[in-house]
Amino acid sequence: MRPVNWACPGSGGHFGSRAKPEARMTKAVTTQKPTTKLDGLEKLLKRKSGASIAEMITATGWQQHSVRGAMAGALKKKRGHSITSAKNDGTRRYRIEVAQ
Repeated sequence: MRPVNWACPGSGGHFGSRAKPEARMTKAVTTQKPTTKLDGLEKLLKRKSGASIAEMITATGWQQHSVRGAMAGALKKKRGHSITSAKNDGTRRYRIEVAQ
């Protein structure tokens, strides 16, 4: 039989009763989903002026073929956006058409 003044296993070395329930409760933390590069790309394309490939490359750090693939795969097919392009002053700009 062990002496009475030993701490109970799992008590963290404390004698006597465990911490009160109020002391163990933590605040509810609301966390937001971190913004991804794909979310940033979507935000660029939703602007009224849209975005050029060069702007999308700068914003994401991706290569040109990766930006085009993200537009075709993730934004068009998976997220269901309609992406249009227009060539103004020699620069092609892409944008997401907002359904009305």
